[in-house]
Amino acid sequence: MVAVPPFDAAAFPGEITLDHLIPASPGEYVELPRDLPEPLADALRARGIDRLFSHQAQARAAALAGRHLVVVTPTASGKTLCYNLPVLERILARPESRALYLFPTKALAQDQMVELGEMAARLPVRLKVHTYDGDTPAGQRTAIREAGHIVLTNPDMLHTGILPHHTRWRKLFSALDYVVVDELHTYRGLFGSQVANVLRRLKRICEFYGSSPRFLCASATIANPRQLAERLLEEEDVELVDRSGAPRGERRLVFYNPPLLNRALGVRRSSLLEACRIASPWIKRGVQTIAFCRSRVSVEVMLSYLQQSLAPSLDARRRVRGYRGGYLPLRRREIEAGLRSGEVTCVVSTNALELGVDIGTLQAAVLVGYPGTIASTWQQLGRAGRRSGSVAVFVASSSPLDQFIVRHPEYFLASSPEEGLIDADNLLVQAGHLQAALFELPFAQAERFGRADVGGLLDLFAEDGVASLSGDRWYWNKQSFPAEDVSLRRMAADNVVIVDTSGTRPEVIGEMDQFSAPTMLHEEAIYLQEGAQYHVDRLDWEEKKAYVRPVEVDYYTTALNSFSVRVLDRFGGPDGEPLNRSHGEVKLTSLAAMFKKIRFHTHENIGSGPIKLPEQTLHTTAYWTSLDDSVTRSIGKDEMEAGLQGLAHALRHVGSLRLMCDPRDLGAVAEVRSPFTRRPTVTVYEVYPGGVGYAARLYELHEELLRAAADLVRDCPCLSGCPSCIGPLHEVEGAKEACLQMLYANALPA
Repeated sequence: MVAVPPFDAAAFPGEITLDHLIPASPGEYVELPRDLPEPLADALRARGIDRLFSHQAQARAAALAGRHLVVVTPTASGKTLCYNLPVLERILARPESRALYLFPTKALAQDQMVELGEMAARLPVRLKVHTYDGDTPAGQRTAIREAGHIVLTNPDMLHTGILPHHTRWRKLFSALDYVVVDELHTYRGLFGSQVANVLRRLKRICEFYGSSPRFLCASATIANPRQLAERLLEEEDVELVDRSGAPRGERRLVFYNPPLLNRALGVRRSSLLEACRIASPWIKRGVQTIAFCRSRVSVEVMLSYLQQSLAPSLDARRRVRGYRGGYLPLRRREIEAGLRSGEVTCVVSTNALELGVDIGTLQAAVLVGYPGTIASTWQQLGRAGRRSGSVAVFVASSSPLDQFIVRHPEYFLASSPEEGLIDADNLLVQAGHLQAALFELPFAQAERFGRADVGGLLDLFAEDGVASLSGDRWYWNKQSFPAEDVSLRRMAADNVVIVDTSGTRPEVIGEMDQFSAPTMLHEEAIYLQEGAQYHVDRLDWEEKKAYVRPVEVDYYTTALNSFSVRVLDRFGGPDGEPLNRSHGEVKLTSLAAMFKKIRFHTHENIGSGPIKLPEQTLHTTAYWTSLDDSVTRSIGKDEMEAGLQGLAHALRHVGSLRLMCDPRDLGAVAEVRSPFTRRPTVTVYEVYPGGVGYAARLYELHEELLRAAADLVRDCPCLSGCPSCIGPLHEVEGAKEACLQMLYANALPA
């Protein structure tokens, strides 16, 4: 076993909060099964596989017994063979059999294409394996539809490119025995809710063509893999395989918090610069290294830093490469091949290389900022050491999630508390896919969509003139192609896309939900992302595009926003605690009327202007907590307002951590006196109309969230509050203490 690369923690001025060695462990093996077809056994032996890991054998047995399956084992534990074996066995026994593989990224599909191609070359049947995505040449598509034994694609292509054209794919659907859903943990929240409806449509079309495929899923470690699989697939009794039999090399995990530059504001040395200092010595020694950054811009900045610093000693432009969305397919394949061959020593990537792509003998990984979930963090850390000992360093930024994780490594090392949540029956999500399903096949009058009764929606479509009932069947009336109007990553209401116009070509650098955009992307706003400042030159509200350019100014902008929360229906609560809990359906109304320019440090008002945008409303689900008068009686007015804002800030961030969602999936409002509760109240709401299940789970996790929020605020090393712990109103005297007093109202352990 190759030794772990050296890392001298003493050479860095920040704080090492975790230096953890995971010892090597032996594998648990099973001899190749006697009933394994001999050609397949020979193909495995030719690749050096003369026995299976125990979890591979268990997964194969479950799949061959006709069970739906989810395999949850660590990175680089051979999950691919768990589904490839039963699929290949079925094709050997029945050559007309077909399989459909779903991967969340093109890179992963390409990697699995190589893996299957190597196996297929050693089998006696002419196995046809093809990827079918946006990069597939038009000339190959007909051949794939007619003759592909295994088609590798992604949910987006299945949604818009395959299901609406199912008549061209009848050979696939009529003989479809297996559907593989890899990286199951990525199908959560809004995206997972959308994909669950895509799978409803897939199963409906399979039934039409007379097939009933088994679903074989693979996932990173999360708290509820079986429950997530059952909700996504709408199948009962999915078999769970979660005990890994794969050997593991020695791994060293280091959590590094860069030194504070401004203790009062919680500002730390740049995580990008610190990550470059960590990675450079490994690259000089020839240790194959991967660095993960949170954004495309960060990838290019770090790549530039590394190439400049290493250029005198090696061919840095050839040995150190970037990898992100926006690169042409041939360039991405070239970089992947360079990693496998060893020609590329370091790759700086977004999460495009996070998932199970086999990219050579990487021994070192650097994470620049927290990826957002523990599952993603393990995936990125696990890119190194697939075949050897490894070292991985997480470099924290000043963001609240980064600081919580770096200061509480025990939260990370314990069994994953993260849950994948979906709500396939969200009406807006369901309505879009029901229209797509109606376009694909007529609906019988009493037919359900998955488990959902959609009679009311079909009646509504008829009122709108897009559907009609003829005899006992519903038909789609329009010539339009409804799937094209449904994005798997957003609701019907469009997000506002943020476009950087400073380069030779405009580049999309982010997006924001429509409800929040008026307060943060109005014209003349200073938009902050990844520590960089952007001036909003124009907000095209009709097209939902904000045009920005980088600037360096000594002020920030804040919108004066009137915000109201109206509870429409309470589903649970309140209880009798001083800091009680409730959840239900709410209507949020927001009107941004003007903005102020506030100078950094002095906080003086140096200008203002009007915001001319319409009032925004959002019907969604929310979790809220209200404070008893006994808690706030001793807190001054200014401190209470700032403390409530801090409570909202902390709950929103620790809530997103627990639910495996982006903080931007949740919003938070603090009201000194709520018209509904008549008490100081913090409302954490889902930014998606109708919600996708987050609010109900936050309600159940109330006490746990209060503890985690208290940990975040209490353990922050700032003197009296900072953006990393209590948010924008951190400079109000007594705000941090007021926030903690509120958090401990329920007598939580200190």
